[in-house]
Amino acid sequence: MRNRAPRNRTLTCSDADLATLASELLRLTAPARLEEVIARVIHQDFCDVHCFLPRAFADLVILDPPYNLTKNYNGRVFQAKEAEAYSTWFDDVLLTLMPLLRPTATVYACSDWRTSTLIFPVLDKYFHVRNRITWEREKGRGAKANWKNNTEDIWFCTVGDDYHFDVEAVKLKRRVIAPYRTDNGEPKDWEESENGNYRLTHPSNIWSDITVPFWSMPENTDHPTQKPEKLLAKLILASSRPQDIVFDPFLGSGTTAVVAKKLGRRYLGVELDQEYCCWSLKRLKLAESDASIQGYHEGVFWERNSLADQKPQKARTTRKNGQMGLFNE
Repeated sequence: MRNRAPRNRTLTCSDADLATLASELLRLTAPARLEEVIARVIHQDFCDVHCFLPRAFADLVILDPPYNLTKNYNGRVFQAKEAEAYSTWFDDVLLTLMPLLRPTATVYACSDWRTSTLIFPVLDKYFHVRNRITWEREKGRGAKANWKNNTEDIWFCTVGDDYHFDVEAVKLKRRVIAPYRTDNGEPKDWEESENGNYRLTHPSNIWSDITVPFWSMPENTDHPTQKPEKLLAKLILASSRPQDIVFDPFLGSGTTAVVAKKLGRRYLGVELDQEYCCWSLKRLKLAESDASIQGYHEGVFWERNSLADQKPQKARTTRKNGQMGLFNE
């Protein structure tokens, strides 16, 4: 285990943790019933285990496969492919996924800008593609001969025209720059407070309020492509109901399962790497005593770096003292 600075809050597992948690992972060798796989982390390759999963069980899928980049995942290297080869590989993933979806299911497919152009035609072949979300990663490597790349895409897809979407659950609280008032001096469509003036707004498909996990955040892990909990919370709240089943066939460090649990959804995740699976289990156990999500407070998403955006961190201490935190499951 690497040495870390005293204030580094990155989640890790000791050798003892890994041995204990590995024994809790599920492996399937025959078709399983729904009750056998719900709230479990399956340690297998999705392409191998999909045939053992229940049919038509998933209400919402977060699809975050390797992008078409050469990337090292804890010793397993995914090699970038020719465009046609990657499209074929992604098509195979969707073919295995389709039988697992309910007729009313929603699928969110993640990608970078280059991979996005490859997966859209494949998604469009199987689903109703309803929108493309572009979110700002906030950080990214500079480039001398190109524009700095710091965004990613998420394709919003549904199996059919009958699907769930709750815009009220994902409104964003923004600072009011020009606070208009009515004739009698009352705030017009905004809220006045000691900490500033804010307006509750409908979300667009451009998201600039996401903070990528880093070393001082307890949700952070060493996974090279970890998604923020706040990002997943938006997708899960918008496109699922309490107790719906959220499925992630490329679970990684477990963010989808953790956020689903915090938000009162059922979950199932599949991940090939055993250590990543163990990180997921450890995060799921921590979520039992801490259901806060940074940037999500009192049923509202807040702008990045706003005062209320930091309040969920305080909820961790409050809940440990036996009181109710800032978010209830």
